[in-house]
Amino acid sequence: MAEGQRLFVKVTRDSLPQVKDKYPFLYLERGRLEIDDSSIKWIDAEGNVVPLPVATLNALLLGPGTTVTHEAVKTAVAANCSICWVGEDSLLFYAAGFLPTADTRNLKRQIELASDSQQSLEVARRMFARRFPDAELQGKTLQEMMGMEGHRVRALYQQKAEEYQVGWKGRQFTPGKFELSDVTNQVLTATNAALYGILCSAVHSMGYSPHIGFIHSGSPLPFIYDLADLYKESLCIDLAFSLTRELAGRYDKHKVSAAFRRRVLDANLLTRIGDDIQEIFGEDNARRRRK
Repeated sequence: MAEGQRLFVKVTRDSLPQVKDKYPFLYLERGRLEIDDSSIKWIDAEGNVVPLPVATLNALLLGPGTTVTHEAVKTAVAANCSICWVGEDSLLFYAAGFLPTADTRNLKRQIELASDSQQSLEVARRMFARRFPDAELQGKTLQEMMGMEGHRVRALYQQKAEEYQVGWKGRQFTPGKFELSDVTNQVLTATNAALYGILCSAVHSMGYSPHIGFIHSGSPLPFIYDLADLYKESLCIDLAFSLTRELAGRYDKHKVSAAFRRRVLDANLLTRIGDDIQEIFGEDNARRRRK
C-alpha cells in the first residue's frame, strides 16, 4: 500500500518528535522493540535501528508483526509511556497496558464530569449539538435527545440509500455471523469496528477511559461509542452506501479498508479527536473563565 494512503507512516530518525514536544502516540509495525544502553530501540523488518525517545511519547501503538522484550516494557513504563496492541494502522484495538505512574489529570476530569448528573448531561448536549446545530437542546432530557438521534440516523440511512440508489431494509448485524448481512451492512459493521479501534487507541494515549461514557451505558466501551457517533456519518454511513454499488454484491475487505483509510486521512481524524474531546468537555470555556 502506498505511504500516502496510510494513517501512520514508517518511523525514521527524521520523523521522530522533538524532545520539547510530548507526542500523543507512535505507531509501529513489523519489527522489534528492544533495550540498548537503558533506552528503547526499534529494529524494523529491514534491520534498520531507530532509538525511540519514549520520554516524549504518551503511547506506543504496536501493530502487526511486532515483538517487544520485557525490559523494553519496563523502560516504557518508567518513562510514563503506555503500550497498546492494535491492528494495522490501529484499525482494530486489542489491549492496552496501564501505567502505575501515569498522569491521571484527564481521567480525573472525565470522572468528575460523568459523576455529576448536570455536568454529564451538558457534555452529552454538546455532543448532540454537533448533529443538531440548529435545534434548541437546552432543557431536553438525555432520553429525548437520544430519540432525536435515533430518528436522524434512520432518516440518514434512507437518504443515503436513495442518493446512491441502493436497496435498504434496515440495519442488521448478527454477532459472529458477519457473512449473513447484505453488503451495505457488512461495510457498516467493518468500518464501525475500524473507527472504534482508532478511537480506543487515541483515547488511551491521551489518558482518558473508554469505559466512562456520557450517552451510552451498559456496554464495554461507552465513551468510544459516544465519540464514534460524531464521525460515523461521513466515515462509515456515507462510505457504506457509496461503496455498495461498486462492490456489486461481493464484500471486499481490501477495498473497504483502503476507502476507509482515505476518508480518515481526508477528515484529519487523528488531529480532530483531541480537540473535539476538549471542546465537548468544556475545556475551552473553562480556560477562558480562568483568564
